[in-house]
Amino acid sequence: MQVLVYGAGQLAQMMYLEGCPMGIEVHAVDVKNEQVVHPVSKQVIEISLAHAIANADALTVEFEHVPEHLLEQASRSGKLFPSIDAVLIGADRVREKRLLTRLGVKNCAHQVVTHIDQLDECVEALGERLIVKASRDGYDGYGQWRLTEKSELPALKSALQGLDLQTVPLVVEQMLEFDREVSIIGVRDKQGVVRVYPLAENLHHKGQLHVSVAPAFNITEALQQQAEAIFTTLAEGMEYIGVLAVELFQCGEQLLVNEIAPRVHNSGHWTLSGSDVSQFNNHLRAVTGLPLGRCNSHRISAMINIIACSAFSSDLLSIPGCHLYWYGKTVREKRKMGHINVTAENYAELGDKLLALSEYLPIEYFPKLVSEAKRLKSLSAA
Repeated sequence: MQVLVYGAGQLAQMMYLEGCPMGIEVHAVDVKNEQVVHPVSKQVIEISLAHAIANADALTVEFEHVPEHLLEQASRSGKLFPSIDAVLIGADRVREKRLLTRLGVKNCAHQVVTHIDQLDECVEALGERLIVKASRDGYDGYGQWRLTEKSELPALKSALQGLDLQTVPLVVEQMLEFDREVSIIGVRDKQGVVRVYPLAENLHHKGQLHVSVAPAFNITEALQQQAEAIFTTLAEGMEYIGVLAVELFQCGEQLLVNEIAPRVHNSGHWTLSGSDVSQFNNHLRAVTGLPLGRCNSHRISAMINIIACSAFSSDLLSIPGCHLYWYGKTVREKRKMGHINVTAENYAELGDKLLALSEYLPIEYFPKLVSEAKRLKSLSAA
């Protein structure tokens, strides 16, 4: 079988590596130049995109910001999973909010802004603590602005003045006082079977994910069931096929959707080490029509992103249960260079291993690591 992935980054690379043992050949599309490339070496494969589409059993995406004309071409083949509509929802916060409203899925109070002067109405309706997000092309903290008090409104308007809000509206959300950020990763196949991994807790720094822990500590059965119900509502509402990620805010015993990602997701990388079947493996199974695998957690896991850093000691691999995944990129500010998975029998042991890991890393690039290690140890002792 052959799968063609739109996007030639680390997610396509991990799909390739997970597909090999199943006999699934994965090619990637560099969407900037529309060339078909090897997902690991990035070497150009001398076939046309049209030929690659014709030969593939399934087409999929590694990120939602694929040029729309390419998605339309892929959709016409009848082999694009998830569908073009699902991908476009993930790429546009306005479409995403409309989906959540239509399906009755709870999310942050918000308004859509197509003119700067509407920000005054947002303050009146939502309060003076707001998060302003570009409806498209924003990720890892890019395309976001904050208002913490009404006196900052003139400066915010000035910062947004040059934007074409008719073409790319803003989504203005009420700033929540949430307990923590969690995510649910799951998969739906062509027969409508849904399977869901345990909730992961996510720690961000400057809008970018730094550490995920799964299963998240102190998740009640009711909270997990609530997350699974949200996932199922979204997956069935979109007639979704493949892996879907849903990022959530936990406010007491209430989960609110922050955003959705129609693809394999950074907060699901722990599944490569901590589950019987990874998110990448399950995604390939779903889009090619193979039976889904288990979405379990056989150990406590942490995923640590390596961001804008390439110099660290490979002796970190001496830590039992420590796995390094390197993406082979050149260093750039805020760029994800790789990730580290660490597994343990319990949270206290995981905390100890993360403290040991910190000794092998330039800690200024890992601002959440030590505090999370100490937190896990203290939670386990409580």
